[in-house]
Amino acid sequence: MIPEINYWAVLVATLSTMVVGSVWYTPKVFGNKWMRLAKVDPTGKSAVGPILVTVIVSFISAWVLAGASWIAFEFYGGSFLLGTLLTGVILWTGFTASRFITHDAFESRPAALTILNIAHELVTVLVMAVIIGVWPPAVG
Repeated sequence: MIPEINYWAVLVATLSTMVVGSVWYTPKVFGNKWMRLAKVDPTGKSAVGPILVTVIVSFISAWVLAGASWIAFEFYGGSFLLGTLLTGVILWTGFTASRFITHDAFESRPAALTILNIAHELVTVLVMAVIIGVWPPAVG
């Protein structure tokens, strides 16, 4: 089975990750705390490379979420939106959060940094899930 995917929803979900990240990591929200915990010095570094990488991996994440959500919807039925939200949370728990926790533990990163980053990822996934969930693919 090939999942049905609404690529417009995937593109909007991809862009949403940039909005969430821009708000989350602004200095007045969590940016200053994140820079301190991650020991990031913002002076003199270009953000163009990391932003391009973020767009690419965000597209991949949105595409995988849309495909996995369609497969779950086809299997379980019900509400596409609720299924997409649940799929997003399950994928976030099983892959994103658990992997961040493992890597950060081995790198002796502060627990506050791990929590800040995985919380950001959860919000990002939930926003993508809402976009994809309210805009399911049109099946002919």
